[in-house]
Amino acid sequence: MPPPQPDALADALIRVPRHEFIPALAWAVPQGAGTPPAAASGYWIDQHRDPDRWWRAVYSDTVIVTQLDGGRTELTPANAAAPSTAPSCAASSPLLVTAGLRHLAVRPGDRVLDVGGGTGWTSGLCAYLAGDDALVTTVEIDPDLARTATENLARCGLHPAIVTGDAATELPSSDGESDGLFDRVHVTCGVTDIPYVWVEHTRPGGHIVLPYNPPIGRLLRLTVHEDGSATGRFGEECSYMPLRSERLPQAQAQPADADTTGTDTHPRVRTLDSAPGSDSGTESLLHPAPAPGLQVLLASLVGDEPWVNGSGSVLLTDGVSRATVEDGGRLTQTGPRDLWDEAESVHRAWTRHGRPGLDRIGFTVTPQRQYVWIDDPSVPAAHTLDNPADKSADKSADTATTVGASLG
Repeated sequence: MPPPQPDALADALIRVPRHEFIPALAWAVPQGAGTPPAAASGYWIDQHRDPDRWWRAVYSDTVIVTQLDGGRTELTPANAAAPSTAPSCAASSPLLVTAGLRHLAVRPGDRVLDVGGGTGWTSGLCAYLAGDDALVTTVEIDPDLARTATENLARCGLHPAIVTGDAATELPSSDGESDGLFDRVHVTCGVTDIPYVWVEHTRPGGHIVLPYNPPIGRLLRLTVHEDGSATGRFGEECSYMPLRSERLPQAQAQPADADTTGTDTHPRVRTLDSAPGSDSGTESLLHPAPAPGLQVLLASLVGDEPWVNGSGSVLLTDGVSRATVEDGGRLTQTGPRDLWDEAESVHRAWTRHGRPGLDRIGFTVTPQRQYVWIDDPSVPAAHTLDNPADKSADKSADTATTVGASLG
């Protein structure tokens, strides 16, 4: 990761103030309230009725939700807290925004693509760092959000190009450059399958910064190479709303502590061995919390990592299959995959290979595939670990899906 640029970024935060991008009525969720931030733990802010509370929320480390369900559900306190609704636009946590921009390292004169305009705040920050708002192009899938972002930016005297479209399939060219390429690509939605079009539109030597987000994510900074590949390493832990196409339909979403064991007519039940040194006890995967390197491997190779829900049960799920460990070590697995067994397998392989941390783990994207790696960017971690459960890790770029989350 590049060194931080505190002076330029600090100046940008003053010149492009966050409050210009926050509506009078919104739902504020403190960072750390949940992963991803749990909407139910938020609170309503009203600039007219309680201006002090509104200003405190705007200038604290909060995610501020400005839209629900793609605009189909009215943003009210009751709706924002309801488990049946999903945030679809938010002003991201200031700490995460600044971390991502430090890694992006926008230089004066850089041409920048901002994927997911949302409120317009990050587009404005990129425009200030680039030194000219004409150097920044923003792609936003939601026409209403694109209009709002344009209005917010105009209040700051900024007018970057805002294009309504699907940034996962087709991107506008960088204006004023014969090759139409960008020096920096800034992504503000959680990504599982990275669209190769982002690599194609980045100049060799340029950088892409995105939240690699399945499901407890980390910032990922990729550098694009002459051969058309991109490689990079992981940074801070983060939690962003995923691409709209990667979100479960809300009708399928369930509370984290919902009892779904009965949905499988053949649940697999056994008692885990919690003896010291055992690989199958919950302690081996949770206590202490999985190391950052193991988190990345579990998220990419299994699709989730074990975590403790509000009832004290340990959960692991890919949205279809599910593993639950209750007090006493009773393990119940449902669905087509035995997720706990896969997680144990990854944990054992990770331990055999010296428990690599983020200094040894990275990510590669090529036209044919994308994968997490250990030590060698040309070899997928699934092959390094030689773990049959991991073979699904080689994700083809062909599976990249539609960008739709809107954060700013």
